[in-house]
Amino acid sequence: MYFEPFINSLSSKLKGPLPGVDFQRKFMHEERLMSDIKPNDTTRQSAVLVAFYPSDGDVYLPLILRPAYDGTHGGQMALPGGKMEYSDENLVRTALREAQEEIGVKAMDVNILGELTDVFIPVSNFIVKPIVGYLDYKPDFFPDKKEVEKIFEVEFSDFLKLENKGIRNITVGKRNLSVPGFDIQDQWIWGATALIINEVVEIVIS
Repeated sequence: MYFEPFINSLSSKLKGPLPGVDFQRKFMHEERLMSDIKPNDTTRQSAVLVAFYPSDGDVYLPLILRPAYDGTHGGQMALPGGKMEYSDENLVRTALREAQEEIGVKAMDVNILGELTDVFIPVSNFIVKPIVGYLDYKPDFFPDKKEVEKIFEVEFSDFLKLENKGIRNITVGKRNLSVPGFDIQDQWIWGATALIINEVVEIVIS
């Protein structure tokens, strides 16, 4: 998978219709599908960055492992990102700022390609705006130890392999869930992160 043709094709496809919420639902676990919680006046805005970059001619993106803690998303795989601050003029800025803070990506070097479908997360009452961009070089990563346990550099083609996609039973707090996701580098990627990446996959192969 060559980097420049990939970026050019993705840039063009992001200008068209997105797969959308109906497509997201195909990759949600049963408890999420049954939830009747909807965005409301207390719902907070956030953004994540899907940041592609070249490495040995191939297409990569960084994912992070959150440190284990008692909160909603502790110990989970994620895209760099976080909640919108009052100082952020828009959600693109939120995604760039958070990526710079969490993994050391230089915000000014990220070229924005477009946006994906918003993801509502009932358990934490966030709406996540996925921002897609790229760097034209392989960045050096500097993880924020408070926010990031480890950075995983993932070849995007790994998400296209059917053997890496499936359903797994996991325990979250006191709940046992059967969740769709991706098995990448011995990590299970599920939830909002999996929904976002799965939409990118659908756009790329369409």
